[in-house]
Amino acid sequence: MAQAQRRRSTQSVNSWREFEVAADLLAETPGATTISSLREPQGHVSLAADTGDQENGDLEENDQTQLLEGEKQPPNFWTFSYHQSFFDVDTHQVLERIKNSLLPLPSQNFVRHCLRHHPDLYGPFWICATLAFTLAVSSNLATLLQNWREASFSYSPQFHKVTVAGITIYCYAWLVPTALWGFLQWRKGVGERVGCYTFLEIVCVYGYSLFIYIPTVVLWLIPVSGLQWFLGVFAVSLSGAVLLLTFWPLVRSDTKVVSAVLLIVVIALHALLAIGCKFYFFQSLPSRSIPVTQAPLRQVTPPGSSKTSAAP
Repeated sequence: MAQAQRRRSTQSVNSWREFEVAADLLAETPGATTISSLREPQGHVSLAADTGDQENGDLEENDQTQLLEGEKQPPNFWTFSYHQSFFDVDTHQVLERIKNSLLPLPSQNFVRHCLRHHPDLYGPFWICATLAFTLAVSSNLATLLQNWREASFSYSPQFHKVTVAGITIYCYAWLVPTALWGFLQWRKGVGERVGCYTFLEIVCVYGYSLFIYIPTVVLWLIPVSGLQWFLGVFAVSLSGAVLLLTFWPLVRSDTKVVSAVLLIVVIALHALLAIGCKFYFFQSLPSRSIPVTQAPLRQVTPPGSSKTSAAP
């Protein structure tokens, strides 16, 4: 009897200690549950964490990470990563945009169907550089081909035309879109239905519209004045159609006078660029003749004749 009572008292003490341990564990980990098994030795308490709470915590952390990534501020204007996005374009996209600038369709808008609100500066930059270089080289070759048969012609390369062509092309490709973007922003504030593209989209449209001038400048090497003017008019008409089909949806809801004047000015400036390049870079330069010095004439007396001098 005494041994049975001792065993019961020992079991009650162990159970009480087990209860205290479980209470302490629950106090430290509120989301945990205790599992007491008869197979385990007495006094052993296992702790099982609530996996549902852990999964919820992981989901919350993932949501916070996604929110932080979405709220990440865009890079600063003066950083390299800001401008890197405008040159993030592959060769296929550039060729596709060049093809659409050469084949304008009335049913397709260059910004919406070609750029798709993702303008780039890679294509316009290299198109302007190629046009300026081609214009200067073709001008020098045209001068040489026109006067190489003249014996008195002395040719010297005119390197300053590279600078003049580069300044002219890049100023046109940046200043005209800047003025056009500012005018559209002003008209957008006046009329609610007047739309406007972003500045980079307008620059991109003008840059790709100049591509047709590159083969035109090369073909201007043919010394036929009528053919040169025909090619110039064709290039202006084709590239001007790209500009008209692009900007007409923006200004058609404006007044007729403003819409007509704006489109006329756009086409006139585009044609003025071609005409100015034709007259400055492909004009017939006067040949420079080499001066020939002549020896002074001497009076020749026939043989047998004598000089007589008059007596004073």
